[in-house]
Amino acid sequence: MLKDFAKLHTFLTVIKEKSFSKASSKLGISQPAVTQQIKFIEEYLDTKIVDRKKNGIRLTKEGEDLYRIAQKLEKAIGASEKELLKIINKEFTFIMGASFSIGNYLLPSYLGGIKSKIDNEVHLNVSLSKEVLDDLQDKKIDMALIESPIFRDGIIYREWIEDEMVIFSNQPIPKQVKGEYLFNFDWICREPESHTRRLAAEVFEEINVACNDFNVIGVLSSPTAIKETVMHSPKDAARPVVSIMSRHVIADEVASGRLFEARIKNHKIVRKLYIAYLKERKHDAFVDNVVNYLLTIKA
Repeated sequence: MLKDFAKLHTFLTVIKEKSFSKASSKLGISQPAVTQQIKFIEEYLDTKIVDRKKNGIRLTKEGEDLYRIAQKLEKAIGASEKELLKIINKEFTFIMGASFSIGNYLLPSYLGGIKSKIDNEVHLNVSLSKEVLDDLQDKKIDMALIESPIFRDGIIYREWIEDEMVIFSNQPIPKQVKGEYLFNFDWICREPESHTRRLAAEVFEEINVACNDFNVIGVLSSPTAIKETVMHSPKDAARPVVSIMSRHVIADEVASGRLFEARIKNHKIVRKLYIAYLKERKHDAFVDNVVNYLLTIKA
């Protein structure tokens, strides 16, 4: 069994995620496949290693012993992969694709770290989430970072970081905004098919506010265009110009006092950002190193 670490990796993932279903999602395999691999280990060792409970899972004594051994093996394999990358010293360009907010505002700070992890050049293509996934499936890029959960066969999706969407303006507005106050603004909106707009609409629906009743003065498709439009709107106006955007996009301007952010009272607009790569590359040392590095980021 030690020659097939994949089954032990599945075991480690089940324990870390405290769930067979969550391990299935993280590994990109079916839940029955996860169960089958755990059963194989138990049959191989002729002992039970995991008890499944209503509130999660529990390791047996033998399972705890195996967990300690598997952790040591995982660390040793990780160290060996790093040495292997040094030996390979493969000259190539690792190409990443990212949706607009991620590619333009979040990822650039970490490209140097990614390059050092794989010791190769890193290129970044920025586009819509759908187009980024098209490029991934066509093998034009090695990895995708997306903000819209567009799930497709043959791709592994890893939850990355949580992204909060906020209302923002170029003039001070209340930090906590009640639903009825939203009608006091002039709005710059994303296009109807935008994931950002759909998320905001769901929250508006919860507070019984119809965004179709807002005074919309513009509909734009680019986060950069929206931010620039709001920034250059008339200041000290009776009706502030606002929009909804990822906090990552406006972080510098908020810190410098050029923009002001607000939240809807008692509600948060949040979404998960995802790392995506082809299932056929789930054991690729370069992909693994980039994924593991990105998962250390706490944005």
